[in-house]
Amino acid sequence: MINSAKMLDIVSGRRSGLLAIMVRFGLGCLTPVYRLGVWWRNRRFESGRSSVKEVSVPVISVGNLTTGGTGKTPMVMWVSVLLRSCSLRFAIVSRGYGQTSTSDGQNDEALELEHRLPDVPHLQDADRAKIAQIAIDEMQSQVILLDDGFQHRQLKRDLDIVLIDATLPFGYNRLLPRGLLREPLSNLSRADAIVLTRCNTIDFRATNQIRERVQHYAPGAIWAKSKTVAEQWLQYNGRTIPIRDLKGKKVLAFCGIGNPKGFEHSLLQLDVTVVRQLDFPDHHPYSPEDIKSIESVADQLRVDTIVCTHKDLVKLGVNQLGRLPLYALLIHIEFVEGEQELTDLITQSVGYSASSDV
Repeated sequence: MINSAKMLDIVSGRRSGLLAIMVRFGLGCLTPVYRLGVWWRNRRFESGRSSVKEVSVPVISVGNLTTGGTGKTPMVMWVSVLLRSCSLRFAIVSRGYGQTSTSDGQNDEALELEHRLPDVPHLQDADRAKIAQIAIDEMQSQVILLDDGFQHRQLKRDLDIVLIDATLPFGYNRLLPRGLLREPLSNLSRADAIVLTRCNTIDFRATNQIRERVQHYAPGAIWAKSKTVAEQWLQYNGRTIPIRDLKGKKVLAFCGIGNPKGFEHSLLQLDVTVVRQLDFPDHHPYSPEDIKSIESVADQLRVDTIVCTHKDLVKLGVNQLGRLPLYALLIHIEFVEGEQELTDLITQSVGYSASSDV
């Protein structure tokens, strides 16, 4: 059986052998079909054959061009803090992919945002135009923040922010399913702002190469760069400890996110001793068997504690696994370049100025 980690190794070309070659060939045969589907869908919206619904308030979309984690949730939080500083009522709207059977069916991103932003409504529905209208009518939302919305063409937006992960910027330069691109790079032309996330993981030359390629397709888009910064360690009950408290400790790490390498890189910067990292598929619903397996590995390795991402913590909803405490790494983004330009673009799109009476 091929799990998600092995599939990434195959798609990237890191895995060799007859099976890997056969899988890559099969995926490559499917890619033209996917490409045609993407082109046809976008063409229908651009020609007007598929209607674009417009709501009465500004819509800001945070999305990406590839599958997997690009840092959308920290970016949504950053935009949320900015909107809140403008005293605007807003709601986060998403499709709700990977919904769980708990917490009213919310998916892990919604649970994570609710844990960090309990006063911000987060509505999930495949029909995001419908749910956005509900947020306006029933919650008096003045702005709609569309989470993972770049490929969602049905709801008209005033601003498209696209994130590109510096550790895997162009999805192996191939469309799904042979690569990780959800649509061709040329579709970056729809973006109003492009943010390179985890920019501290690559050097100046690599950054410039990414920027040149992006600006070829989106010459008018604002360019910004951000890095991920560790805040503190968090338990589900809200208890926190400083990052330094786990320095030198032996930890077992696990995650079920789109880019486990990003989590691995973050941990390496914190001087913790990661004895092993267990990678689960993105949006993985942890079963009792999974929990027992994690606890068993932790016992075998005799680690001091277990760590995960915030996205994993909110799904588990516990403060410890077995005899060991469970901590999530709480992170936020900091801009290295382009923060003021992006701030101005967002505030302009929602009609806010320092003298606004909102």
